[in-house]
Amino acid sequence: MSQISDKPGYDVKDLGLAQKGRDRIEWAALEMPVLGLIRDRFEKEKPLAGQRVGACLHITTETANLLLTLKAGGAEITACASNPLSTQDDVAAALVEAGIPTYAIKGEDNTTYYRHLDAVLDTKPNQTMDDGCDLVSRLHLERPELIENMIGGTEETTTGVIRLKAMEKDNALRFPIVAVNEADTKHMFDNRYGTGQSTLDGLLRATNVLLAGKNFVVGGYGWCGRGLATRARGMGAQVIVTEVDPIRALEAVMDGFRVMTMEEAAPIADIVITVTGNLNVVDRQIRKLKDGALIGNSGHFNDEINIAFLDELTESRRRVREFVEEFKLFDGRKIYLLADGRLLNLAAAEGHPAAVMDMSFANQALSAEWVAKNHGKLDNKVYVVPREIDEAIASLKLKAMGVNIDTLSPEQEKYISSWQSGT
Repeated sequence: MSQISDKPGYDVKDLGLAQKGRDRIEWAALEMPVLGLIRDRFEKEKPLAGQRVGACLHITTETANLLLTLKAGGAEITACASNPLSTQDDVAAALVEAGIPTYAIKGEDNTTYYRHLDAVLDTKPNQTMDDGCDLVSRLHLERPELIENMIGGTEETTTGVIRLKAMEKDNALRFPIVAVNEADTKHMFDNRYGTGQSTLDGLLRATNVLLAGKNFVVGGYGWCGRGLATRARGMGAQVIVTEVDPIRALEAVMDGFRVMTMEEAAPIADIVITVTGNLNVVDRQIRKLKDGALIGNSGHFNDEINIAFLDELTESRRRVREFVEEFKLFDGRKIYLLADGRLLNLAAAEGHPAAVMDMSFANQALSAEWVAKNHGKLDNKVYVVPREIDEAIASLKLKAMGVNIDTLSPEQEKYISSWQSGT
């Protein structure tokens, strides 16, 4: 049962969970030194004063530290969940107590999910901060009268960037968006190290299975797939990669993985995890899955597994563990779907480690500041994070880790900028 607070506009499960949420937010902050430095500066300079930010993000401890940083910078924040299963209810309660209107309940139904999106849009934000493009899409399709308020926004994830680039291509995007996912300090670390570790964390919490010796199929070999495949191999799994991109497939082969089609992999798979951001990655191949196979997803939406087709083959279904549903097929086989096909790492676990999200959310905070300063010069298109922001975040992270690196000498600078030198 959700709880509407006495301050109008918040919808969370239980405000009594706030103290637990505060404790966990503080714990995550210990692993987020870069965001902490940004927050200290924001507190003094207030670069986001006058900004109304509508944030549709996973409501986790790491996200809470981002939202508190934006608030420290002078922004008015309203937040909702970007996935029905990713909310940490204690964090949502703590955000409300911290003065950030929050609309998020773990397990909320589809109607509630979109009601929460609308609640954020009702505040008439002038910046969006999205994870999956649901807020921006809703704004364009259902609430276009609010677009005149907008100066820009940011997008956190691969799936959202794909949708935004499609909008830009169709000339449908009506304000500029910074693709935070395209920053090197985001996708090379968050997607690879974060998704790799947190997906296995979610899988193990959901099932408690042994990975050693299992045939573990990874659908997709982008940054998320690379991270997941590497970590599954590290735990003793026999990893198989499926791909549609020949260059990525070749890279997976050279990295030492078996590569085949999903059709070929399905009959031998013990575990299949998709990380592509695309539709029906596991589709008619469901008919070939072995008895007892586990299937899950760490792509943004629950579209990567054709659950409707699985249901057509099913005689009965039942929940056997909190995040495991058994589908008993008409032929007697049993297939186990994890976390309703939604983000396994956030539904069954806690998402990415804070140390990785430190860089991702540093990009979010600094990109919001960049939009506030430069919106008058921006076109209605998708922008990458400016290189100077990306490199500054990397430098701050290295400093926090106690790592020193070399710098080019004047002689070296001259050499690499010259064309006269030869053999």
